[in-house]
Formats: sequence, C-alpha cells, structure tokens
Amino acid sequence: MRVAGERESGLDLVLAQPRGFCAGVVRAVDIVERVIARGDSPVYVRHEIVHNGRVVADLQAKGARFVESLDEVPDGATTIFSAHGVSRAVEAEAARRGLPVVDATCPLVAKVHGQGRRYAAQGRTVILVGHAGHAEVEGTLGQIDGTVHLVGSVAEAEGLDLPAGTPLAYVTQTTLSVDDTRAIIATLRRRFPDLVGPETRDICYATQNRQAAVRALADIADVILVVGARNSSNCNRLREIAAEAGRPSHLVEGAQDLEQIALDGVRTLGLTAGASTPEVVIAEVIAALQRRTPLRISSLPGIVEGVTFPLPSSLSHT
Repeated sequence: MRVAGERESGLDLVLAQPRGFCAGVVRAVDIVERVIARGDSPVYVRHEIVHNGRVVADLQAKGARFVESLDEVPDGATTIFSAHGVSRAVEAEAARRGLPVVDATCPLVAKVHGQGRRYAAQGRTVILVGHAGHAEVEGTLGQIDGTVHLVGSVAEAEGLDLPAGTPLAYVTQTTLSVDDTRAIIATLRRRFPDLVGPETRDICYATQNRQAAVRALADIADVILVVGARNSSNCNRLREIAAEAGRPSHLVEGAQDLEQIALDGVRTLGLTAGASTPEVVIAEVIAALQRRTPLRISSLPGIVEGVTFPLPSSLSHT
C-alpha cells in the first residue's frame, strides 16, 4: 500500500495526437504493396518510398528493390517513384527507356511542383524554401523551369543576391518547421516586397498538425521522445521544436535506442512520431519502456486526421 505523500513509482507516458503515418505515406506504402500483389516482378522503387528503415525493410521482404538511380533498374521492370517526388529529368529517362512507372509522389508535393511551374510560366524567378540535399527538394528543383534559388535559413534569405525589380515567387518543401519557414518568408518579403507565394500553406497538413501536437506535449512533459528515422525531415523538425520549447528531446529509431536515454528523475515522458513512422515501431518503443519502468499511459487531445488520397488510376481497382 502506498503511503500518503510517497511518490508513485514509474512514470506518466503521454502520447501526442496526431502522431505516426500521414495520408501521403499510407498511399505510398499501399502503392508498393499493391504493385507487388498484382504480380509485377521484380518491382523497383527509386529512393526509399518514405524515410523509415522499418517500412523499407518490410517492403523489401515482400519483394521490392530500392535503388537510387534508374541506371540500377533493368529494362522492362516496373518502377515506382517515391513519395518525395522526382525531377522531370528522371521522368523523361524512365519514359525514354519505356519503363512501366507508378508514381507514388505525395499529392501535396505534386501540388508544390505545379505551383512552382505556374510561377515560372508567369516569368517569375522561383525561390524554393527547403533543405539542400533532401529528396523532395531535389525533385522540386528539377520540376521547375529556369533558375530556382534554394534558401534554407534566414541567413540565406538575407544573403540572396537578385537584381532589383526581378519578378519573384516562392514555394516551400512540405516538411519544414512552420515557425522557421514563416521567419524565412518574412525576411524574403521584407527584402523583396513584390514577392508572391502561398504563405505556409505548402507545408503539409500532417507536418503542421504534428508540430502543433509536439508543442502541446512540451507544455507538460519533462522529456520528449520522437520515434522515427534520422534521415526523416519531419522527425528531425519535431525533435528540434521540442528542444526549442526547452525540453530535452531525443530522436529514437526504435526500441534499441532507448538504452542510451536516461530517465532518472523524469516524471512525465512525452512521445510522438513522425509522419513516416509505422505504428508497429511506436508500439515496440512503448513496450520497451514498459519493461523498464511502470507506465501510466494517456493521450493528449488533438486533431483526428481523416484525410485520404486516391490511388493512381492504374491501381484503383486492384
């Protein structure tokens, strides 16, 4: 029997809402599984379908082969473009070789491509707010005609050197920090008053919802765990936002990473997961925590996402 005033053992584990898979990820994974199920063999996926090692490994076990270049795809093999999108050069190369292609580009990424092309067609020089080297950014850069200036920080926005009077527009990577992006856009607008663009609407609903949820989590948690892959942009942004809110935060790819995290003195532990993190990995992390200490598990109230994206027409009846 617990004595009055004695501290209860274990800790409170509070789960963010929403967390885990978004509609674009669900669609992309479903596309690969359906292409495999209809008997296409082998099936090649250009780049990781989403940035999560467990998802990639599970699809490899089912028969998918992941490559970084179309040079690695044999003639005639079914090829899937990842959720991050690809450049028009990649699309043209696949067409030249006659590769059967199924495009799993997230519809919200495809929307950014379309916006960028429209701005370029209007004669505007396009600024892409995003992180150099990210697969989505590489694809977007290759979807827009003319010179595209990549800006990843306020400092880069301050240093952008463009002739006075240049008609400008901007688009953004979908997985950025909302606050950081607003600051970059504000800097660009101050320096280039005639700049046009979509504010932060290009940042996808799932990214914004998960960032709002981790901010709410930071109000009550002593430490925050973000479950997801280290090469996932949206997972890294969640960890950074928690840290900026003054909470120790850790990005864990799976239960094995928990051994490195001290929980002594922690009373409330917050847990969230990026949009590319499968529920099975979240469950494994929670189970590992339960083996370590008693847990009292609860969930914050939050947005329940009901968004779905249609499959490509070639798969809609499979």
